[in-house]
Amino acid sequence: MFSRVAAQLHGEVNALYALRDDMKRQGLPIRDLISGNINEQGFVFPQDCLEEILIRGSRQCQIYRPDSFGRRSAREAISKYYLNQDCSVDPNCILITPGTSLSYWYCFKLLADDGDEILCPCPSYPLFDYIALLSGTKLIPYQLEEARNWAIDIHQLEARISTKTRALVLISPHNPTGHVASNEEISGLAEIAQRHDLAIISDEVFSEFLLTPKFLPRPAASGAPLVCTLNGFSKMFALPGLKFGWVALSGESERVRQAMRSLELISDTFLPVSEIVQASVHEIFQHGEKTRLDFAQRIRECWEIAEAYLKSRHYCCYVRPEGGFYVTLRLRDLDEEKAAETILRENHLLVHPGFFYDMDPNHLVLSFVQNPAIIREAFPEMLKTLDQLANYEGQNSSEC
Repeated sequence: MFSRVAAQLHGEVNALYALRDDMKRQGLPIRDLISGNINEQGFVFPQDCLEEILIRGSRQCQIYRPDSFGRRSAREAISKYYLNQDCSVDPNCILITPGTSLSYWYCFKLLADDGDEILCPCPSYPLFDYIALLSGTKLIPYQLEEARNWAIDIHQLEARISTKTRALVLISPHNPTGHVASNEEISGLAEIAQRHDLAIISDEVFSEFLLTPKFLPRPAASGAPLVCTLNGFSKMFALPGLKFGWVALSGESERVRQAMRSLELISDTFLPVSEIVQASVHEIFQHGEKTRLDFAQRIRECWEIAEAYLKSRHYCCYVRPEGGFYVTLRLRDLDEEKAAETILRENHLLVHPGFFYDMDPNHLVLSFVQNPAIIREAFPEMLKTLDQLANYEGQNSSEC
């Protein structure tokens, strides 16, 4: 009765989440140190302002006149956002979507036929596996090297290209390592894309949360034949419930023209983005500027608090994230799955083992987006448990 794809969508609950669910059934409180839902961490767009913006937007939508690309005013607001960051994006080359996940699906369907390949960084967020499955494409991993601060292995990436490769994905700032691609890395990717006639899908959803660089290098300014830049309001303005994102195209004019023509038909099939939200985009950018900057500053402050606890530990080390709000800890000879389960059982804290992201053993992934009071309480508890595990295993060391 069901398709082959449907048969692959029945995921089993892993041991860590089975333990979490059992603890919840017992009424035990669980503090989530991995969730990317920033609303739950106190990041909220000013509600009164948002309500007024949406009311004004609704008054512009009394007669339904959809545009397959998205409302012109919304695309012009996005174009102005990039212009203010010294990046030129034509509003005619922007497609509105209901968020980055569907933007990926649009791009996968635009660029690849069933069985074709798209290169994706490893480690990586597991969501891509499902998007690739639903789009009929195959993900081929390319490595980020922890020993080089999670830099892209350009030579290994190019070696993974085959006659079926159609595109490569760049996530910068990267989730979960926090790596921000340098100008040199982006130039290398653009050269590879030119030689092999590949598109670049550039995921920039964490672009507002830079921890060390002052600006974000972007493939849109490179010489790649086609670049699809993805972003949206979910992280930028802490508005995941609005379901507003976009794909901005740049590159060779004929490639862009062909891509926009195809994306227009894909989008017109569904017309999935709320007209009220689209009509409100200009004002959200305008009135949300201070909110956006405040969010970014708070993330930097949260990282400073978190790092103060992490930097003095001997049984784990980390590459300092350059952007985003996740950090990856490398454990010295401690089993990551045992560590994550022990932290959950003893401290009621949920962190992820590295294998969730296809990392080499042994790592833990956690977020520092939480309220500073939670960081000050939870991080020492977690680190104390790791310390006890290290001492128990006889692995405590001054090197990592």
